[in-house]
Amino acid sequence: MISIGNRNITIDDFYGILFGEKNISLSPESIIRVNKSFDFLREFSQDKVIYGINTGFGPMAQYRIDNGDQKQLQFNLIRSHASGCGDPIPPTYIKSALVVLISNLLKGYSGVHTNVIELIKGFINNSIIPYVPEHGGVGASGDLVQLAHIALNLVGEGEVFYKGKRSEVSEVIKKNNLKPLQIYIREGLALMNGTSVMTGISIVNVLQARRLLDWLLVCSALINEIVQSFDDHFSEELNRVKLHHGQQVIAEKMRFLTHGSKMIKDRENGFYTKKIDENKIRKRVQEYYSIRCTPQILGPVYDAIENAERLFINEANSVQDNPVIDFESKNVFHGGNFHGDYVSFESDKLKIGISKLTMVAERQLNFLMNNKLNKILPPFVNLGKLGFNLGMQGVQFTATSTTAENQTLSFPMYVHSIPNNNDNQDIVSMGTNSALLTKKVIGNAFQVISIELLSLLQAVDYLKCEDKLAERSRKIYNALRPIVPKFIEDAPKYQDIQNINKFIQDNSYSNLL
Repeated sequence: MISIGNRNITIDDFYGILFGEKNISLSPESIIRVNKSFDFLREFSQDKVIYGINTGFGPMAQYRIDNGDQKQLQFNLIRSHASGCGDPIPPTYIKSALVVLISNLLKGYSGVHTNVIELIKGFINNSIIPYVPEHGGVGASGDLVQLAHIALNLVGEGEVFYKGKRSEVSEVIKKNNLKPLQIYIREGLALMNGTSVMTGISIVNVLQARRLLDWLLVCSALINEIVQSFDDHFSEELNRVKLHHGQQVIAEKMRFLTHGSKMIKDRENGFYTKKIDENKIRKRVQEYYSIRCTPQILGPVYDAIENAERLFINEANSVQDNPVIDFESKNVFHGGNFHGDYVSFESDKLKIGISKLTMVAERQLNFLMNNKLNKILPPFVNLGKLGFNLGMQGVQFTATSTTAENQTLSFPMYVHSIPNNNDNQDIVSMGTNSALLTKKVIGNAFQVISIELLSLLQAVDYLKCEDKLAERSRKIYNALRPIVPKFIEDAPKYQDIQNINKFIQDNSYSNLL
């Protein structure tokens, strides 16, 4: 059980709830805050004009709403905006959004009744996941359309994913002894204002990006061993003089993974202890950049992931509502905390980093495929009869194509503001789109790395060098090889790629060591 509301929620809390099957509990302090906010707003709003309580929404805020219509107004808002299109956002990402949403409401700045908090908790703990389409959010008043689909479920309408099936929410709520949300003052607007969906998606993106980077480091360590590279390009001495944290971390991880390898060469013994007279040096003096410059290329990616995690967690712990109901100062503040620029901008940075990561994997793969470059492997790491068998030739096309798609998807959404809503929303963040595109880029990158890993396994078998690998590389090889056994004859590879992909998404390499 993870208690929330009494402290800032952490990335480890998200991991436990989303992947560790942990339930949540609500701290008593947070419920007290929510009740105080609700009681204050109920009294304060009696004779004042407050946006979204006794006014219309957006450009129709100039229209006053009669007392008898105010609750129905909240239902009208939810139903009218539950208008998304496209494929549903996968359940893990929406469960993450629910965690962000409840974290936001527990701050006690939204004036909602506690029944909305209890109902969201029931959805999270029973894994009742709203059906939320991908398309619709512009990220200005937050994720209005996507959050409307969540709110629609909370009032007992629409569909959810439950126990692997798409079902009517009314039936699922009843099965779990829950009751649809009752509207008191502004529960509809409070549920729909904010960046919970784009933030929830982005937090899952960060968790996956971490794992993705670690697996590319595994690939980088293995290819360094396979080509018997020199050790100085990831040495502590070389990397400490470049004053970037990420580069130094990546170099340290490379040293960790390759420690004890019988294949990594010592430059001092290779070049510094004897005189070389020949005009053309037969040994390769330096490796290609995709192999040698791993710390310099992946260091910025590491830093981008760290920065993104910090920013997304800050957003998850922020008050994203409008207006902000402040019971302590006895006032209501109108503004734009629902605007998604922070998430949008950071998501764009993250997806650019992941695309560069994908390009490194693709270039390393190309090095393995091209015997004229590596000079130690057959073309396409083909373990069969050259000309008759094709090895990894077909698989490389997939990696190249997928990498190209990532390069195109990396164009930023942040600068694609389009005014809408009668020009009330005259500049928007497109944060949900940016988060979803980042999700796509990360998924593509996992595919490319899966193909590289498959090729590396074949290369180790061709060179018969398993016993010379570093201990950690050998353990990873032994964990992966049963998933895709060594092959000589040509056969369809799509299922093998899927199997490796699932394994590396589900497992941290550190758990294998």
